[in-house]
Amino acid sequence: MSGVGASRVRDMFEQAKKAAPCIIFIDEIDAVGRQRGAGLGGGHDEREQTLNQMLVEMDGFEGNEGIIVIAATNRPDVLDPALLRPGRFDRQVVVGLPDVRGREQILKVHMRRVPLSPDVDPAILARGTPGFSGADLANLVNEAALFAARGNKRVVSMVEFEKAKDKIMMGAERRSMVMTEEQKSINGLS
Repeated sequence: MSGVGASRVRDMFEQAKKAAPCIIFIDEIDAVGRQRGAGLGGGHDEREQTLNQMLVEMDGFEGNEGIIVIAATNRPDVLDPALLRPGRFDRQVVVGLPDVRGREQILKVHMRRVPLSPDVDPAILARGTPGFSGADLANLVNEAALFAARGNKRVVSMVEFEKAKDKIMMGAERRSMVMTEEQKSINGLS
């Protein structure tokens, strides 16, 4: 089945030419656009064939074909330099992590369908989540709702949001790692 990815790339560009004007959007391009020569396939593995075909197709564009190719990645550092040459992906738009106001707005969007306790304050949560991405914030709301559901609560309170934040930032609590009072006294910790 070698060459399936390359064939799909050819088909995608063929369909785009028929549908022009159009936009081709490739999400997580780093999955196929990683720097070549780093794999064990000796330069002929499926991913590299797919990347090579994409480069060929992008080189075959005339300026007036009406096709715009856009790609997204969280890992621009691993992209093959050939992808970033003029005429290919030669413009980069960096979308950074949201600031405190952005985090608050993102939280409000994800909280819309969640029954909240009156004590829940998105502004406070936003200030306490620096470095969180939009996906992290969505996960925060989901985890808080799960904590509330496990506690048989009808609404999500700040307590659940704090537990969810702790879980996201520090990982799940491992009860097997928690010492009993007896163990603490044996180890001189109490």
